Amino acid sequence: MTDATIFADAKQVSGPTSGERKPVGFRPAMPPEAPLAMPVQNLKSWEPSARRAPSRPEPRPWAARAFVFGGAVALTAYGTWQMYEVISVAGGATALQYVLLGLFTLTFSWIALAFTAAILGFLALLRTRRKAAVPATLSGRTAVVMPVYNEATARTFAAVQAMREEVEATGLGSHFDWFVLSDTTQANAWIAEERAFLALREELGPGARLYYRHRPKNHHRKAGNIGDFVTRWGGAYDHMLVLDADSLLSGACITGLTAAMEADPDAGIVQSLPLIINRNTLFARVQQFAARIYGPVIATGLTIWSGRDGNYWGHNAIIRTRAFAEACGLPDLEGRPPFGGHVLSHDFVEAALIRRAGWGVTMLPLLAGSYEESPPTLIDLSVRDRRWAQGNLQHARVIGAAGLAMPSRQHFATGIMGYLASPLWLAQLVIGIALVLQTAWVRPEYFSAEFGLTPVWPRFDPVRALQLFGLTMGILLAPKFLGLLLALIDGHTRRGSGGAIRLVLSFFIEILLSALIAPIAMLIQSGSVFRILAGQDTGWNPQRRDDGSIPLSDIVRRHRWHTALGLLTGGAAFAIATSLFLWMSPTILGLVLAIPISWASGQLAWGLALKRFGLLGTPEEKEPPAVALRAGELAARNARQGFDDADALAALHADPRLAHDHAAMLPLATSRPRGNIDAVRALAQAKIIEADTLGEATVWLAPKERMALLHDRALLDRLTRLRPA
Repeated sequence: MTDATIFADAKQVSGPTSGERKPVGFRPAMPPEAPLAMPVQNLKSWEPSARRAPSRPEPRPWAARAFVFGGAVALTAYGTWQMYEVISVAGGATALQYVLLGLFTLTFSWIALAFTAAILGFLALLRTRRKAAVPATLSGRTAVVMPVYNEATARTFAAVQAMREEVEATGLGSHFDWFVLSDTTQANAWIAEERAFLALREELGPGARLYYRHRPKNHHRKAGNIGDFVTRWGGAYDHMLVLDADSLLSGACITGLTAAMEADPDAGIVQSLPLIINRNTLFARVQQFAARIYGPVIATGLTIWSGRDGNYWGHNAIIRTRAFAEACGLPDLEGRPPFGGHVLSHDFVEAALIRRAGWGVTMLPLLAGSYEESPPTLIDLSVRDRRWAQGNLQHARVIGAAGLAMPSRQHFATGIMGYLASPLWLAQLVIGIALVLQTAWVRPEYFSAEFGLTPVWPRFDPVRALQLFGLTMGILLAPKFLGLLLALIDGHTRRGSGGAIRLVLSFFIEILLSALIAPIAMLIQSGSVFRILAGQDTGWNPQRRDDGSIPLSDIVRRHRWHTALGLLTGGAAFAIATSLFLWMSPTILGLVLAIPISWASGQLAWGLALKRFGLLGTPEEKEPPAVALRAGELAARNARQGFDDADALAALHADPRLAHDHAAMLPLATSRPRGNIDAVRALAQAKIIEADTLGEATVWLAPKERMALLHDRALLDRLTRLRPA
C-alpha cells in the first residue's frame, strides 16, 4: 500500500464537503449508532406528574434519618450551649464573641453530622461483611465506558484489558461491550490511544467488542463526553458502567453491579465504594490507609440514611441508560464561570435529577472489588481539589432546583460545606486570636453608652473551654476510632494490615500526618474558595497518577506563604500569651513545616520504607487483587511498546497502516459556511504545504496546529508525502 492510496477516498478540503466515504479495508472503531434523545432539563420548574411511579413501594429510612440528623442537631445544640457558657463567663458576651459562637456552631454541626452517620455505619458493619459474588445469569446489555483525557495510554488500556479478561472469565462477557471515549487534546496522546486501541483490538480478535471514539472538541468535558455517547449509541444498551481512567473493577464487582441493577427495576444508579490501591508515596499511602480503614464506616452510614435518595460519585457505578437520557440532560447555568456555564461537578446533579424523575439512586458499600487510585502528593491533590471546590460551590446554583428530593439537597449542602468548612475554621481561628488580643491589650470601657454596673470585655471559662475542646476532638476523631475498631475485630482486615500492633501504629501515624497536613490543606482550600468567590475560573488539567515526586523549587513556591504565615502566627501568639501559643501549636507547626511536609509527602522512598515495615498497609496491598496484578503486567508490556513515547506525526509518517486507520476513525467532514476560515487549520495547512521534510513539519507545527492537522484528511495526506527527517 502506497502513501498515495491511503487517502484515495479523502477529498482535498480547502472547503470540506459532506458525504465523504471512509477509506476502505477498515473495521469501524465504533458500532452502528443507536440514538437516544437526551432532553435538557429545566431546573426552575418541575411537574410532579412527570415523576414515574415506582413498580413497588419504596422503603424510607425514617428511623436512620432521625438518628443521624436528630443526633447531630442535639449534639450541635449541646456544643453551642457549652460554647456560650465558655464565652459568657462574665454574664454576657461581646459582639465578636457572638461571631465566634456562630462560626463554632456551623463547624461543629458539620462534624456532628459526620459523627452520627459514622455511628450508624459502625453499628451496621458489626453485623455484615464485604462481599462479591458472580451472578449466574444476566439478561441485558451493558456498555462499560471509560472517558479519558490526556491520560497515560499504557495504563488506560491495560486496565480495560484486565477488566475485560476478568468479566470474560465469569462466562458473562457477551453481555458487555467496552468503550474508550477520548476527549484528549494533546496530539501525541491521541495517536498513542489509537495505536493502543488498534493493537489491543487486533490481539483480542473479531469478537473483542472493544470500541474507541475521539471527540474533536471536548464540549462540557466529562459530562459532555458521556452525553455524546448516550445520545449516539445509548439506545443499544440497557445500562452503562461508568469508569474513570484510574478505575479497576473485578469481574465479580462488574457483574454484581449489573445483577443489582437488573434485580431492581426502579434503580437508576447503583454506586460502588471504590478503595484506593497501588499507591506508594507517603501522602498517597496515608490516603490509601484512611480510605480502607475509615471509608466503609462513613460510606455505610451514608448509604443507610440515604436509602434510595443516594448520591453518585461519577465513576465505578452502573446507570440505567434510558433513565439517564430522560432525566440527566444538564443545562448550562446562567452567567459566567465559576458559578455559571456548564455544570462542573455533574455527578451530584445527575443523581439528583434521576432521583427527581422517580428512579432510585443506591450504593453498595459492601460490594468488594471496586478500586481507584489517588493523587501522589499534597500539591497534586490541591490541583484536583481546586476543580472540585468550584464544582461543589457551583451547586449553590442547583440546590434550590424545583422538584428535588430533600436528601438530594442535603448531598449538595454536604458538598458545599465540605469546602466552606476550611474558610470557616480559618475565620474562627482569626477571631479567636483577635479576642485574645482584645483581652490582653484593650482596656475595658467603664463608662459605655449602655448602663451597666460592671465593664464588659471578652473573658473565657478556661475549664469549660478545655472540656469543649476535648468533646470537639472526640467527635472529630470518632469515625476513625470506629473504623480502627472494626478493622481490629475483622480478622481478614487485621491480618491484611500487618496485625493488630502494626494496624494501631499505622492508625497513629495517619492521625499525626493528617494533623500536620490539616492546617496546610485548610489554607489551600480557603484560598481556592476565596478565588472562586472572586470570580476566578479553574481549568481542567489532567490528573497526575504516577508516583513521581515534584521538584523542590515548585514545592517552595507553592508553600512559602504558608510557612511565612506560620512563623508570623507563632511569633504573634507567643508574644501575646504562652498559653495561646501552646493552644495553637499544632496549627503553627503544620504551617511552619509546610515545605518539608509537602516534600516528604511525595517521597516514594519514604512510602516504600513504611511499606517494608508493614505500616500503613491494607489487605489489598498484602494480597493484591488479581485484576490489579494483571493490569500492572499489561501496563508494563504496553510501556515497552512505547506508545506514550512516540511523536504523533512521526508515528503516522512511519506507519502507512496507522495513517490509514487514523483517517478512517475521523468523523465525516461537514460543510462550513464560505468565508468562515479556521485560523488554526489555515496555519497548519500553510506550514505543512511549505514543509519539505517531516523534521520541518515537526518543528514548525504548534500543538493546536498539530491537532488541526490530525483532524484533516487532506493535511494528513500531505504529511505522509513528506520526506523523512
